[in-house]
Amino acid sequence: MVILRYPIAGATAAVLERFAGRARRAAGLRGEVNVLVTGDAEVRRLNRRFRHKDKPTDVLSFPGVDPTFAGDIAISAQMAARNARRLGHSVGDELKILLLHGVLHLAGYDHETDDGRMARMEQRLRRGLGLPASLTERANGVRRRRP
Repeated sequence: MVILRYPIAGATAAVLERFAGRARRAAGLRGEVNVLVTGDAEVRRLNRRFRHKDKPTDVLSFPGVDPTFAGDIAISAQMAARNARRLGHSVGDELKILLLHGVLHLAGYDHETDDGRMARMEQRLRRGLGLPASLTERANGVRRRRP
């Protein structure tokens, strides 16, 4: 299920829901995924409450505890719009990049501890899904790259 609390031109819940299914299958993730697209303030509250970091971030993932429920993803639409503008691609693409990143976290990947495993998987999947440079690629200096 996708909830758009912060509407973005050209991005609909149906489009993001279809993409979430594709990303989930590509990552080998089983179970349902809920996606909340909201503003910086709400993502900041979630980040403070669950990660003890008092700042907004682009995407948060909360793994599920039941095999039929993979988890929840929260995305800041405002940050997605800023990133898209800065990187020269659409906000819709940026939302998909963030969604893919969140799905990979739900699948057990962790770019902070896995010695590049998530970055390699994210790069392979984003190319296969036709997306610009991923979050982990940006962190390593890649700016704009299409498959």
